[in-house]
Amino acid sequence: MSEKIVIYQVLPRLFGNKRHKNKENGTIEENGCGKFNAFSDKALEEIKKFGYTHIWYTGVLEHATKTDYSQYGIKRNHPAVVKGRAGSPYAVKDYYDVSPDLAENVTKRMGEFEDLLDRTHNAGLKVIMDFVPNHVAREYYSDSREKMIDDLGASDNPNMPFLPYNNFYYIKNEAFAPSFDLCDGEPEPYFEMPAKATGNDCFHAHPSRNDWYETIKLNYGVNYFTGERCFDPTPDTWMKMCGILLYWAAKGVDGFRCDMAEMVPVEFWHWAIAKVKEAFPDIIFIAEIYNPGIYRNFLSYGNFDYLYDKVGLYDTLRAAVRCETPTSNITYCWQQLEGIQEKMLNFLENHDEQRIASDFFAQNAMAGIPAAIVSATMNTNPFMIYFGQELGEPGMEKEGFSGLDGRTTIFDYWNLDCITRWINNGNFNEKMLTDSEKEIRRFYATLVPLLNGEKAIREGSFYDLMWLNYENPEFDSTRQYAFLRACGREVIMVVANFDTQDTVITVNITDEVFDFLHIESEQKHRTVNLLNKQDREEYFSKNIKVSIAAQSGKILKYKF
Repeated sequence: MSEKIVIYQVLPRLFGNKRHKNKENGTIEENGCGKFNAFSDKALEEIKKFGYTHIWYTGVLEHATKTDYSQYGIKRNHPAVVKGRAGSPYAVKDYYDVSPDLAENVTKRMGEFEDLLDRTHNAGLKVIMDFVPNHVAREYYSDSREKMIDDLGASDNPNMPFLPYNNFYYIKNEAFAPSFDLCDGEPEPYFEMPAKATGNDCFHAHPSRNDWYETIKLNYGVNYFTGERCFDPTPDTWMKMCGILLYWAAKGVDGFRCDMAEMVPVEFWHWAIAKVKEAFPDIIFIAEIYNPGIYRNFLSYGNFDYLYDKVGLYDTLRAAVRCETPTSNITYCWQQLEGIQEKMLNFLENHDEQRIASDFFAQNAMAGIPAAIVSATMNTNPFMIYFGQELGEPGMEKEGFSGLDGRTTIFDYWNLDCITRWINNGNFNEKMLTDSEKEIRRFYATLVPLLNGEKAIREGSFYDLMWLNYENPEFDSTRQYAFLRACGREVIMVVANFDTQDTVITVNITDEVFDFLHIESEQKHRTVNLLNKQDREEYFSKNIKVSIAAQSGKILKYKF
């Protein structure tokens, strides 16, 4: 049986933090921090029971932080080049180690992570972790690598802006001098001479607060000063980064979400992913990528298994929820991806995006229901939920570095109150949830199991019904979206209503559709709405009338 990948993305730093009251910009002592062991057997059992197949532990790698772990032999970071108290998980400080924040016993942190891998696998879940290939923390230093492995930058010639065997890019004869204070409360300012290029392709010594100033760009053999691409002999950075992938794969990681993959040359991915898959054939690679013009190249030549569908489906669904675009534009999303739709990762929330329930998106979680139905069910490709999404987390707190922006912080020590109340001291129940949290959780608890429980959704064909209903006076193609999923003698019709009003619509279906489905028209069948299990006898006909609530949807199953 084929499996539709369903990912639960979770930030361990927040997941198991039991502190109910947090202080803006609070320290780890003031605000607390979640640990690996918060993912107990019971927790993972509940996550698996919800219908997930994979869990993406976000922020596992050791990254720059303002918390001082020097007593454990971990070099202290200068606070001027750390974002937030906890630090960005994407400013990796040691590719061969895990965050000490997440360990009960810092000296045994890797063992605690390995135990988490075992528990996760025993629960029937696969593990995804971040691979951050484009940039590292400004003070990168690996104290956990094997001694025979040279550290990044250790053999560089810093007097040359670019050399194929250098790991970093250098700004010749200039010190790092951004447009902000480099002391940040310390008696001595942060000093870097010569300056290294900043992670967001900032090839000068003066990044701003809006740049990725806490990171330095890795050199994969591309001379950004001349455009020359030097890949023969194999660049040193390629070999070091491939070794890192193999290191984590050997520990049992089942997949990598590759941060800003398009900022790394596709030639590296072609080479490295093939090498990793030669040793670990079942491992998966997901690319965070935002340029549709290179999608097919990163799949066919770059060897990626899946790509983010952000600038297509996510952006369109968000705009449809906010009444900024007609729902008919959803059709253009899959048309533009013709032939690679099954390779796209669908989502409505992740750590980079604003929460559905935030004031910046939809103001309430229930408004996202029609978008969630479409995103989850329209094809066989993976679907992802960000922890707290299933509880309507609004992300409307001013935690620290990122401010009040509708997102859940990745930079600060904080507590996600709705998750803490669902965990409920290890009981994992609804007892402490509000009515609105229970309502949205029950919706997702019904939707997610359908993705693998229904064969037509898991592996069936897709048929868009919008072209038959553009001129249908009983169907608003600007506020509703409808399609079919079919497998064998089972047909599922999905109808989503993005409107703020209840409505009754008629979905037109033609002989061409019946031929496509290999069924006869005008037959009466037992029909079940899979979202509430209500069933009745109904004709699967050329004009199907559907009553549908505001900002809602139906998943109607017909068995022939």
